[in-house]
Amino acid sequence: MMKRLLLATALTLMAAGSAMAQTVVIVRHAEKADASSDPVLSELGQRRAMDLAVALSDSDLTHVFTSPLQRTVLTARPAAEAHAINPEAISFEGGTEAHILRIAERIRALPADAVVLVVGHSNTVPLIARALGETGSSEMAECEYDRLTVLSVEDDGDSPAVIGRYGAPANCEQNISG
Repeated sequence: MMKRLLLATALTLMAAGSAMAQTVVIVRHAEKADASSDPVLSELGQRRAMDLAVALSDSDLTHVFTSPLQRTVLTARPAAEAHAINPEAISFEGGTEAHILRIAERIRALPADAVVLVVGHSNTVPLIARALGETGSSEMAECEYDRLTVLSVEDDGDSPAVIGRYGAPANCEQNISG
């Protein structure tokens, strides 16, 4: 309950920060069932996806972007369904850098009042935040599934962020990396 309250407060503060700012929530996909190239979510990952939907239930979510891999789509699905949104999978064609640029371009093309969820990977979440103007995001550990970054994407290119956590604390000893 406290985490949900903190997230709601962060979303409210970010949205109130500027009339011309988009609110972007960036998370890594939830825990994977195995180490295959395109796994589904584990039971713990499915619970985390539901926790994300609960954390975002009071938001005015308008758009959801994922990578084309199952683990990101499955992580986003409960939140997207709760807001009657069809998630948009952004291709990896051209590599990781092209993927990140496409996500940033799609977000910047949205209305100023958009509230966006992006579900990425440990190697893309910090890069997506930086592409949107956030300067303080740190790299993600391979086992970090509970980080939630909320950005206020400003017209001037500066995007202040609030970093929080959601769901059960990530347990690096029990999770499969990647």
